[in-house]
Amino acid sequence: MPNPLGRALRHRRAGHHTLVWAHPDLRAPENFALTSPAFGQGTAIPERYRGRLFGADISPALAWTPPPAGTAELVLIVQDPDVPFGKPATHALTLGIDPALPGIPENGLTRPGSIDGLKHGRGALGHRGWAGPMPIPSHGPHSYVFQLFALDHRPELPEKFALTDALHAMTGHVIGRARLDGTYEIR
Repeated sequence: MPNPLGRALRHRRAGHHTLVWAHPDLRAPENFALTSPAFGQGTAIPERYRGRLFGADISPALAWTPPPAGTAELVLIVQDPDVPFGKPATHALTLGIDPALPGIPENGLTRPGSIDGLKHGRGALGHRGWAGPMPIPSHGPHSYVFQLFALDHRPELPEKFALTDALHAMTGHVIGRARLDGTYEIR
């Protein structure tokens, strides 16, 4: 049975223009590529990676081509721009990614995780680490935009940082970026 709230809000979306990707101070060449063995560009994210209020949130594996020379750190921000109100929901905010890594394995964005040096900021519902897709049922497909930024320095942030802290630290330091879009829908 369709969810009446989801159907009523079906045409309300924050929009792709509200993503971190669109922030004028974070624009840079798209000079490396981001992929996942779990889903392709613009395709559905498998059910396995769905968000959970209770239980494990399993993040998909990610891979990237070498970032530009001079990269000191990578920052991953995953957002849903199709939420019906306000700003996009942040499903992952991870700093401290070593640019020498070729990617992050499945479930590598959990907190605490198995990858040294990762720092997770506060995302959806105050969650740190991966918070998988949980769109409103019957709202239609939602985009989940994986945005990877190459920085020319390593930002120092407090233990409990949020997206605004990360954006401030990233401003003026983005030397490259890559993007992967997936979709998820609960009918």
